[in-house]
Amino acid sequence: MRWLKFGSLLILFAVAVYAIAMTFVEDAKSFTIQKEISYPVDRVFPQFNNLQNFTRWNAFFSEDPDFTFDYFTPYEGQGSSMSYHDKKDPDQFGDLFIRYENPNRTLRYQLFEGKKNTPYLIDVKFRSLNDKTSITWFIHTPKQPFLKRSLNLITEDLVAEKIDLSMKNLMEVLGNKVQKEQLLENLKFDSLMVEEQEGQLLLGVNVNSKNTKDALFKNIVMNHNKTLNYIKMDLGKRNDEYGEPVLITDADNFKDKEVSYYYGIPLSKRIAVSDNNFSFRTVNASRNYVIYYRGNYSGRVKAIQQLLLKAKRDTMRTGDLQQTFLEEPTSEANTLLKLSLPVFR
Repeated sequence: MRWLKFGSLLILFAVAVYAIAMTFVEDAKSFTIQKEISYPVDRVFPQFNNLQNFTRWNAFFSEDPDFTFDYFTPYEGQGSSMSYHDKKDPDQFGDLFIRYENPNRTLRYQLFEGKKNTPYLIDVKFRSLNDKTSITWFIHTPKQPFLKRSLNLITEDLVAEKIDLSMKNLMEVLGNKVQKEQLLENLKFDSLMVEEQEGQLLLGVNVNSKNTKDALFKNIVMNHNKTLNYIKMDLGKRNDEYGEPVLITDADNFKDKEVSYYYGIPLSKRIAVSDNNFSFRTVNASRNYVIYYRGNYSGRVKAIQQLLLKAKRDTMRTGDLQQTFLEEPTSEANTLLKLSLPVFR
């Protein structure tokens, strides 16, 4: 009995201490976090005002592989919104809204967590520093009930940690985008070059198609969409987790009435695939004769013949032709390709 009384007194004392301490803790909290990123504001801002971009690098959303998202029109800028939920935890869900936008200057978000009626208020201000951008986060947390008010003591540190990780993710995303843009800007079209190509692991489909102008390209577009949707939707891969699609075929089959090809998208590692329509294919490292081509898809034949003629003159044996789509195949009249012919003695 004595121990029961003593334990009760201890509990009452702890509650009293907590109650007194919490009178000095605000029921809501406001704080500011400032960061700087080494990219101009016109590249940075679209990563914030487009919520599909935002959720790919923002650590609050991207760290949990079980999060799924629904995006609502408009997909960027003021009035855009999205919802998220955890596939394994029904209590983990919420909604994010963009309530205000001043392009390249300011965004205002509201984040509702779970069933709470009061949102996080998040203002993000952007300041151009020539080739850099200063980003300032103004965050106001929702009011906490008295018994949960102690969470406000650690909220700022947790948010700061998430923002640090998010900025690292954003640097990687922008780095890949800028490198690709610079590559496209510096391409020399219709010039034959020699390149050393690293090996790749592709996930894709084996296809047979009629070799007519409209039928072949429509077949490519269909299999591109099929493969990309599987990688993004079923496997949950983000834009920075896969490469440009590659079509692999015999170099001289453009003369045939039907063509067989493999259409695949590069992934970093082999993973479990439940759909038997898709298979992995390894592309070994090789020395390639390369031509960059822009134009009508059927017009690529002249560039392929140029690659084959060069290999014949150099008495080189050839492997399968690799057609890398540097821009997604959407229009037969305007394709951007890297045509690569592996050569060896």
